[in-house]
Amino acid sequence: MIRRLLIGFGVLIGVLLVGLIALVLGAHEPKPKGRPGPEADAFARRMQSAAGQDGWEKTGYVKWFFGGRHRHQWDRERALVRVRWGHHDVLFDLQNERGVARQNGDMLLGADADSAISQARSHWNNDSYWLNPVAKLFDAGVRRSLVQWEGETGLLVEHDAGGDTPGDAYLWLLGPEGRPRSWRMWVQIIPVGGLSASWEGWTRVPTGAWLSTNHQIGPLELALTEVEASAHWSELEGSDPFLELAGPWNP
Repeated sequence: MIRRLLIGFGVLIGVLLVGLIALVLGAHEPKPKGRPGPEADAFARRMQSAAGQDGWEKTGYVKWFFGGRHRHQWDRERALVRVRWGHHDVLFDLQNERGVARQNGDMLLGADADSAISQARSHWNNDSYWLNPVAKLFDAGVRRSLVQWEGETGLLVEHDAGGDTPGDAYLWLLGPEGRPRSWRMWVQIIPVGGLSASWEGWTRVPTGAWLSTNHQIGPLELALTEVEASAHWSELEGSDPFLELAGPWNP
């Protein structure tokens, strides 16, 4: 019986192995060509509506535990992020290079701090995309097109820029509620095209947004746990988690 695996280095290796096995077995799927235009944009808007886009826009603060490995706190109002993993605790500003990094409680300086902040950004780029990629369908550098896939209409989303791996593409397939049930991936890190990941465990946070908390990738499971969201950080935290970057808060 295959053990339940949470994301981290082990699952990354597992996903690569699944991809290699699929490649050997001839399961590679070429990326389909989509049909862009107003119909694709309307499809994407309906998908966002079903996932509670209005609620997401009211979400000023969100935190989650990604795959049992990375703890994230994201102040969307101030564009500030805190990432904790292993012995690291890093805060950084998404709009500039400013950040504070600690290891085992000790402040890191110079190249050590830069390295930790860069690693935290990389974790955040990946993990925040799994949190709510539906909200990013109309970001700059994103192309949307309709695709007929195995008898149903899907939305092909291609990223020309952003994150650590521009050029990645995802084909979204929807469930009966209009929210995604799965996607097919054409991404740089996986050597086989068209690998499927499920989008399950949908939960509605108090702001009204829907977030998927469970993904099955072949025999592997990726879980987002301890998901909490609010309009403002003060609704969930007793003190400002970003005080070192943001300064005193005056309500």
